Amino acid sequence: METTASHPASQTESLGIRLRNIAIGALFALVLLVPKLLRIRRDPRSWTAFRILLGIAGAALVVLPLAFWNSWLAAIAGLAMFLTAALLPSAKPDTQIDEKAKELGVLVVVNGGKYNPGTGPASSVQLFVGADNIWALNSHLHPLLVIPTSGISSVHAEETTNGWVVRVRCTDRIGEFFYTGIFAEHLARVAESTIRSVMPSALPIFPRSRAAGA
Repeated sequence: METTASHPASQTESLGIRLRNIAIGALFALVLLVPKLLRIRRDPRSWTAFRILLGIAGAALVVLPLAFWNSWLAAIAGLAMFLTAALLPSAKPDTQIDEKAKELGVLVVVNGGKYNPGTGPASSVQLFVGADNIWALNSHLHPLLVIPTSGISSVHAEETTNGWVVRVRCTDRIGEFFYTGIFAEHLARVAESTIRSVMPSALPIFPRSRAAGA
């Protein structure tokens, strides 16, 4: 009797673990898709095509489960998808950021989390990453920190008790950018990889030949 009772319990536990892993995987996939969806939403044509596909998929989830296997959860998810496709308009382009990026001649703009300049409270910043400099600009597009890329020695993203932090080490300072929330790790990793892409690469060191040493 005990063996029979423990067997369904173990099956229930394994099913719970599988559902948890599926939920974590779906959440991680959603985190990776968010920046792509935001870029698509800024393009009216791409966003219109995406809304049409989303609406068709949502309508299918509403109709097919009710007609064949009577799944109310799938119907609710389909209804949410259909309403999202019908009601969510395309995003208005942020002309101020685009104009500032062109003015500075930067390559890309990424989320910089929050930066504390040391003279006041921490402010949300955007990192304008260029080939020669990285600007940390606040919501008013005022520079709080300018980092020459030639002076960057290392950049590292790591988890803290309150979220994630990206530390940029230079010859005379350390810039720290703090991220909180459910997308903290993703945003920190994006900032880290973007800054690494403009860091100066170290020159290779070749061993001296005997002839040269002589």
